[in-house]
Amino acid sequence: MLNFYISFSSFHKLHHFFALIYTMSCCASCKPKTKVLAVILDLDGTLLDTEKASKGILKEFLGKYGKNDQEREDKKRLGMTQKESAAGICKDYALPLTPDQYIKEITPMYREKWLQAKPLPGANRLIKHLHKHGVPFSLASNSLREYIDAKISLQRGWKEYFSVIIGSDQVKSGKPSPYLFEEAAKRMGVDAPQCLVIEDSLVGVKAANAAKMKVVAVPPHGETDCASLADSVLHSLLEFQPELWGLPPFEDWVDNALPIEPMHLSGVSVSGSVWEISENGTLTLPDQVFGFYFGWAEVDMQKSFKVVVSIGWDHCSCISKRKFHICIIDGNNDHLSDQQIQLLLVGYLRGSNSKDPTSMNVEEVLEEYKSIASASLDLPMFVHHACEPLFPEASSEDSFGYDEKE
Repeated sequence: MLNFYISFSSFHKLHHFFALIYTMSCCASCKPKTKVLAVILDLDGTLLDTEKASKGILKEFLGKYGKNDQEREDKKRLGMTQKESAAGICKDYALPLTPDQYIKEITPMYREKWLQAKPLPGANRLIKHLHKHGVPFSLASNSLREYIDAKISLQRGWKEYFSVIIGSDQVKSGKPSPYLFEEAAKRMGVDAPQCLVIEDSLVGVKAANAAKMKVVAVPPHGETDCASLADSVLHSLLEFQPELWGLPPFEDWVDNALPIEPMHLSGVSVSGSVWEISENGTLTLPDQVFGFYFGWAEVDMQKSFKVVVSIGWDHCSCISKRKFHICIIDGNNDHLSDQQIQLLLVGYLRGSNSKDPTSMNVEEVLEEYKSIASASLDLPMFVHHACEPLFPEASSEDSFGYDEKE
C-alpha cells in the first residue's frame, strides 16, 4: 500500500535551480513554435511505464551469478543496441555467458514485467487524439521491434493507431543517432523539419536534434539535462498543447477541468502531515503524476469528501520526496488528521502546470481551484466515478497503491 506524508501547512519553496527548471516546462512562449505535420513518439518512459515495471530485473539476474548491480545500467547503456549492451554487461561483470546466452536468459524476465507496464498520464489521450484527427504519428524506440510489439500488446488500439512503428534493429544504430527518427519521417512521407518528437531521455532529445526535428521533452524527475536542448519541457503529457505546434487542439476540456483515467491512491496521515515512502527503493507513482487534481477522498472507510489534491516534490531534505496536499472542498481538513485516507482522482486542472505545487503557498492555490473542482464533480463525465469503490480490493498486481485504469 502506498504510504505518504500529507502536510496541511504550506510547502517549503524549492531551491531556485529547480524552480527555474520547472518554470520552463509551462511557458508556452519560452521558444517560438512552428507548424509541424507529423509526430514521432518514444515508448519507454514517454508513453509506457516499462522502466518502473521492470526495475530490479538486472539486479536480480546478476544476483544469481553472485554479482552486484553497482552501475547505473539504465543510464550507462542508453543508445546501445541490444547486443552491444549485452556484451558490455557480460564483460563488466565477468559473467560466464556469451552475449547471446545473456540475452536468451534475461529476456523472458523482462517480457513478463513488460505486460504489467501501465500507460503514463496522458498517453492514451494523445494517441487517440492524433489518430482521430488524422495526424501522421509514429513510434520510434531503441527497443528491438519484436520487443516493442510485446510491450504494447496489451494496450488497446496502440498497434493499429500508429502510422509507423520502428525499432533500433531496423536502422543502422539507435539513439542518440538520428537514424530512427529519420527513418520514421521517411516512412510517413514527411520532411524531418516538419516532425515533432516527444521524448523522455537525453539520448532521445539528442537524436531529435541530430535529425533537425523539433522536440518536446517529458523527462523523469531530476533529469534536467534535457531542458537546454529541447524546444519545450513538460512534467507530463497532460500538459502538452498540440495547438502550439500547429496541430488540432484537444477537445476534451470541460471549462478548466480535464477528465482523466481514474487514479486510486491510499495512505495514512501522521500528525496531520505526510510524505510518500518508496517500496524497495522505487517510488510507487510515476514521476509524471504532478500538478493539481481533484476527486474524492474516503476517510477510514466511512465518509467521503470532494477534494483538490496537489502532487509535487519536496527537495528540502537530502532525498527528494513526493509531497501531497489535500484540501476538502466543502469543509475543513480536520477530518483528515491521523486517518487512513483513500483517494480517487478523476480530473486534472488546466493551468496547474504553471504552478509548481512545491514552490508556493499551496493552500492559497488550492482555494483558487475549489470552485472549479466542485462544479466539475457534479458533471456527468465526473460524477459517475462516485459510484466506484474508492479503493478496489488490492491484488498482488495493484498492491503498490497506484492504479490507473483505461
